[in-house]
Amino acid sequence: MQIRSAEFVTSACGLDDCPVWDRPEFAFIGRSNVGKSSMINLLSRKDSLAKISATPGKTRLLNFFLINHKWSLVDLPGYGFAKAAKSEKFDFNKLVGDYLEHRENLRRVFVLIDSRLTPQRIDLDFIAWLGGTGAPFTLVFTKIDKQSATKTRANIGLFRESVLPLIHQEVEVLTSSAKTGDGRNDILGMISAGMGH
Repeated sequence: MQIRSAEFVTSACGLDDCPVWDRPEFAFIGRSNVGKSSMINLLSRKDSLAKISATPGKTRLLNFFLINHKWSLVDLPGYGFAKAAKSEKFDFNKLVGDYLEHRENLRRVFVLIDSRLTPQRIDLDFIAWLGGTGAPFTLVFTKIDKQSATKTRANIGLFRESVLPLIHQEVEVLTSSAKTGDGRNDILGMISAGMGH
């Protein structure tokens, strides 16, 4: 898939604020500081499409980007940011939950995981919840350029083992690096397939 155009459309603070359109949507989510903004910029080949912030957890809204005037990339707030007030954190999780459970345009969720880490409870809890929604999802292990392929494979293996008893199914896994561009074509290929192409 060639990305010919990528533009920011709107930010939504609830389902009622989401665009009214028939565009298929592909959502990206992960814990704070996993490299989500870098991933979105890599896919779009636009360095500033998603704001890369030094402060984890700056994305508090659902951000919609229109790609090739045909489909939408949706940047979801990262889960587990530390500095928000508890009440705000609840609203923020409800916002993500409402979107992932009820948005009819949603075709697939890409859950970004830091490939350098052994399985983290916050990621496993989120995936267990997501598995219960019925939304199709793929795990994307990021930052693979920062360690050996052997270490990446080992951590992915541990993650698969940890996830299996939670959702009782094998998970689809991709790897990526915003620095080298690895994984970009695989993710775009999955998006293309999700649109029925």
